[in-house]
Amino acid sequence: MFKTVPGKFNFLPARSAPTANSGIIGWAKTNLFSSPLNVLLTLIGMYLIYKTIPPFISWAIIDASWGYGDRTLCEQANEAAGRSTACWTYVRVRAEQILFGPFYGQNTDEIWRPILVFIVFAAIIAWLLTERTPFKGYVAAFSLIFFPFFAFAFLHGEWLGLKIAPTGQWGGFMLTLVIAVTGIVAALPIGILMALGRQSDLPVFKALSVIFIEFWRGAPLVTVLFMASVIFPLFFPAEVDFDKVARALIAITLFQSAYTAEAIRGALDALPKGQGEAADALGLGYWHKTLFIILPQALKISIPAIVNTFIELFKDTSLVYIIGLLDLLQMSRATANSLEWRGVSDITAFVFAALIFFMFTSAMAAYSRNLERKLDTEHKN
Repeated sequence: MFKTVPGKFNFLPARSAPTANSGIIGWAKTNLFSSPLNVLLTLIGMYLIYKTIPPFISWAIIDASWGYGDRTLCEQANEAAGRSTACWTYVRVRAEQILFGPFYGQNTDEIWRPILVFIVFAAIIAWLLTERTPFKGYVAAFSLIFFPFFAFAFLHGEWLGLKIAPTGQWGGFMLTLVIAVTGIVAALPIGILMALGRQSDLPVFKALSVIFIEFWRGAPLVTVLFMASVIFPLFFPAEVDFDKVARALIAITLFQSAYTAEAIRGALDALPKGQGEAADALGLGYWHKTLFIILPQALKISIPAIVNTFIELFKDTSLVYIIGLLDLLQMSRATANSLEWRGVSDITAFVFAALIFFMFTSAMAAYSRNLERKLDTEHKN
């Protein structure tokens, strides 16, 4: 109880908000049932969820075959459910081929090599992305300079005297990751140089940058890969066997660098001119101004656009099948269409590949949003 004190205000204790305006009920009332149109759309969405999610869960989990064996397990699961169900038995049996390609699928005793490379790569990524880890500069330098040689030495095997895994027999998720990571890492510096060249006051550099960017942006990736497969070997002697994986890496890197350059160029145009003028007033030269004033701000602005191109690149790696390479999607399709599994694992193969793509692209998008929040220095009302 509050006693009345003469000459002073008496404040009542704060009360919680009405249930109808707070919590789940309040959120639903505001976001789902705020108008007749929203009510209609909510009911339609709930109906679609009811018609799709429970059947998918039943197909993928409840009625699916999970044991390790042959196609008989999948056929028995289909017969028990009275319809087609997910055949995760196929994924368990063919996991080595789907993840590591034909060579490591047939030489399972050598799988430790790509697994070791993946572990080191994951450790590097975790080290660089975790806050307050020491020696990030040294780890980044190792990852850019030494890790590619380390990865190739173990994946190929010739340099270390291991059983040789020809790059033509690389495939699956391993090949997808190799192409995507190489394209992303190599395209970023090239894209930065092309973006700066396009903004340059020197006519020659500007013209060369514009031609480079517009040429690669104007050609579909399928065409670029065909060019890489047919034209690149013409620049080498006939006795030189120009590797198909190397052709794909070069083609995708050049293609991706053009889109990265345009993303950065847009950010450079968005910067206030006062930033460059202030740097000029301080007496900074072109490279000091660019490296310490202009580029950091431009890269921060262009993070969403750059990450979007990286996500597209990760998904576009599936196009390398036109030059005879079996990436994750094509390796899944090839194993599902084998005589042993044909007819019981087709959909499961595509769902499994889609889940892997979804996990990695979602992780890239989530990190992009987190990085944007950390680097956001604008004052918001």
